[in-house]
Amino acid sequence: MSDINLGRVVLGGLVAGLVVNVGETILNVGLVGTGMEEALRARNLPPVAGGAIGGFVILTFVLGLVTIWLYAAIRPRFGPGPRTAAIAALAVWFLAYLHQSAAMALMGFLPAGVMTLGSVWGFVEIVAGAIAGAAVYKE
Repeated sequence: MSDINLGRVVLGGLVAGLVVNVGETILNVGLVGTGMEEALRARNLPPVAGGAIGGFVILTFVLGLVTIWLYAAIRPRFGPGPRTAAIAALAVWFLAYLHQSAAMALMGFLPAGVMTLGSVWGFVEIVAGAIAGAAVYKE
């Protein structure tokens, strides 16, 4: 068993993070932006802007790094390739997307439809990001 190539984890993680950030931009600006703004306004909260958006972008790149690190960690057991990347993405999706979306919907913080779309969209984007980042990763 070889060591994890941290340089390639960073490179692949940045690629994965870029894919997910593009997906998040499409989702949050184009698809659920109005619903999110309405939900925030109904709770007397300000719209998401500047600093929060910057924080989300950085956290999404960190999510990409974690996803590719997990891919590299499980690769010796499951083998290299898209299937293993999808397995890593599924674990990250459950912990970072599904769990939080379900919690927000159950608390009534955001509409269930917005959270469902976000979870499904998130699954697609994290799998796509993981596959793209895994393509860059080499031992």
